[in-house]
Amino acid sequence: QVQLVESGGGSVQTGGSLKLSCIGSGFIFKTYAMGWFRQAPGKEREFVSSISESGTTDIYATAVKGRFTISRDNVKNTLYLQMNSLKIEDTAMYYCAADYSFSRVGLGSPTYWGQGTQVTVSS
Repeated sequence: QVQLVESGGGSVQTGGSLKLSCIGSGFIFKTYAMGWFRQAPGKEREFVSSISESGTTDIYATAVKGRFTISRDNVKNTLYLQMNSLKIEDTAMYYCAADYSFSRVGLGSPTYWGQGTQVTVSS
């Protein structure tokens, strides 16, 4: 049974930082592309970032490029999202996702999803 468990969310002031983690189990982590998505209240879920199986390729949404960094540890079966220079508009539930296809993650249709971790940024 595939499980993705996010952690690391919380409340932070604008300009602050948070690091999200996502531990995967029930599948061969190193063979899956991974990604982060977010959904703010009243808005559609949106793509944040994705990373290839080996970690050599990554993609970012324009809104977070230069501020967020995605990474993975295939020994620890863990995906990360380092978020710096946080803005109020980054407030959302953040979801970890996995798929054997890097393209499917980037297109917003990965097979597996976590339950999410809340990030709240205030002034």
